[in-house]
Amino acid sequence: MEPARADEVGSSSPSGSGISTEDGAIRVDDSCPKQVSPIRGGGSRNTSPLSRAGSRNTSPSRQKVVKTKPRGLDEETAATFSKIVHPDVQMEDNIWAMLPEDLLNEILARVPPFMIFRLRSVCRRWNSILQDSSFLKFHSQVPSHGPCLLTFWKNSQNPQCSVFSLPLKTWYRIPFNFLPPWAFWLIGSSGGLVCFSGLDGLSFKTLVCNPLTQTWRTLPSMHYNQQRQLIMVVDRTDRSFKVIATSDIYGDKSLPTEVYDSKLDIWSLHQIMPAVNLCSSKMAFCDSTLYLETLSPLGLMLFRLDRGLWEHIPAKFPRSLLDGYLVAGTQKRLFLVGRIGLYSTLQSMRIWELDHGKKTWLEISRMPPKYFRALFRLSAERFECFGQDNLICFTSWNQGKGLIYDVDKKVWSWIAGCALQSYNSQICFYEPRFDASIN
Repeated sequence: MEPARADEVGSSSPSGSGISTEDGAIRVDDSCPKQVSPIRGGGSRNTSPLSRAGSRNTSPSRQKVVKTKPRGLDEETAATFSKIVHPDVQMEDNIWAMLPEDLLNEILARVPPFMIFRLRSVCRRWNSILQDSSFLKFHSQVPSHGPCLLTFWKNSQNPQCSVFSLPLKTWYRIPFNFLPPWAFWLIGSSGGLVCFSGLDGLSFKTLVCNPLTQTWRTLPSMHYNQQRQLIMVVDRTDRSFKVIATSDIYGDKSLPTEVYDSKLDIWSLHQIMPAVNLCSSKMAFCDSTLYLETLSPLGLMLFRLDRGLWEHIPAKFPRSLLDGYLVAGTQKRLFLVGRIGLYSTLQSMRIWELDHGKKTWLEISRMPPKYFRALFRLSAERFECFGQDNLICFTSWNQGKGLIYDVDKKVWSWIAGCALQSYNSQICFYEPRFDASIN
């Protein structure tokens, strides 16, 4: 393989913490902590022989060695975060240089997307791999890299983006100077694409991009082109996406629901949402259905995408619920997350799951009190909650850290880093994919 020229690949910055906007390379953000810290149980006592008063001197030759698991970690958590160390394997250059093209693409397609940018410096062939249709075909067929957290904010009017890879436990800084200089805000992410809504100075625009390939496009204007509540969903089977626009963010309920289809490249008009009082502007999309919380009538409003119609189900909320967020899980699972209680000393964070048959909320978990107190210093402090693949992330203002709960494994873990420090940062789950198309 022919070596690539130095000017064709990105080189890391001297400090190792910033991003180079000249070559557009993705950098490892060394200024942020790289580890997801598993939450430890209760404090463990000091069992060292040297710390006990009046203990006898035990020489190394006579001291009995007892093997125990790491204190403070239950077996499930220890198994989740431990790393298996494999012995080094001698790789023969002459064998690896003769790999068939399809086998090489199969291997590279399974490399985590953020690592691909480092491999591009190996040779000219690998430097142009992102434009190779054969590689993209293999990449589209392999399982996802795993969930990531994408944080977006503006620093001196310049858009900034950092992504935390949960599988790799590392922060990566992604250049976002490829977007137009609009005043826009994050809507959400789905299937490798990220959606923004913005103002170009004259009218509202909806923008969809792929941060890895640095490609973007604006959608056509809506029939009622106002600042709307939006949500984007991607269908990977037919390589398309849809954007659903509900009511006006200021509560104008007279606007019809609009749906954008990337295959047709048009907005279609649908039924006006019935007159209801919404609890929150947060929406969740689960099993081809959009869900919103309502106070009057009490329960949930559903917009079925395949029918284009709204309907109401009387799923009453738990008593003493202060604030609630709807979170979509996998396999038709819908969660409700919120605080219970009237006073700071009596508040707790709980998670419920919707029983679709009985149309009731069933409690499935509670946030441990010490983590609730660590996340919320004030009883009235606002928080954000969002989810993906049965993972639920909690963030609160001015805390500089997030808390993730795995519904399946029932494990809580902290995420810290400089990307969560900005007061105006917007956060969502993100699935990095090279094959996610904006067309």
